[in-house]
Amino acid sequence: MSKTIDFYNNNAADFVSGTLNADVTYIQDRFLALLPAGARILDFGCGSGRDTKYFLEKGFRAEGTDGSEELCRIASETTGTTVRQMMFDELDEVDAFDGIWACASILHLPKAELRDVFKKMVRATKSGGYIYVSFRHGDFEGYINERYFTYFTEEGFEEFISDIREIKTVDKWVSEDVRPDRREMKWLNLILRKN
Repeated sequence: MSKTIDFYNNNAADFVSGTLNADVTYIQDRFLALLPAGARILDFGCGSGRDTKYFLEKGFRAEGTDGSEELCRIASETTGTTVRQMMFDELDEVDAFDGIWACASILHLPKAELRDVFKKMVRATKSGGYIYVSFRHGDFEGYINERYFTYFTEEGFEEFISDIREIKTVDKWVSEDVRPDRREMKWLNLILRKN
């Protein structure tokens, strides 16, 4: 993970310029529609802070975290809040959030580490709460340009979470990347509910 964090620290400005204005409101709104008004949301691996800012503007209690010190600094400016620097495996809250939003973030973990982080995410979500995650669509795990990626297919993901009994998938769809220069890239979007 440290190699991936180094990439984001060293390329933060370029990454933010490419993602800050990417329009994912149709995904954000699909997630927010499931949550109660004023719900507490963890933007888990918030990058530029784009989504935290959107959730705050919609009246939700959103807080961002990221593993990259440089992205935390930029996201804090974007959102006007303090974005906490932390690694995914440091999540230790219990029944704290109505929703966890992990948009193109936890895909940087190897499957072996991802399983434990998933369990931490479930533990941190309130009963009846929702988790949104997105992964590049396909069947691959490894480094691409200094960053680690785990891809999933629909079947592969369901198999991956099959032993985590407290959650079930309530919505899933494949979308194309919203960035004009990345249209060929497909994303697997999933919304999970904690029983």
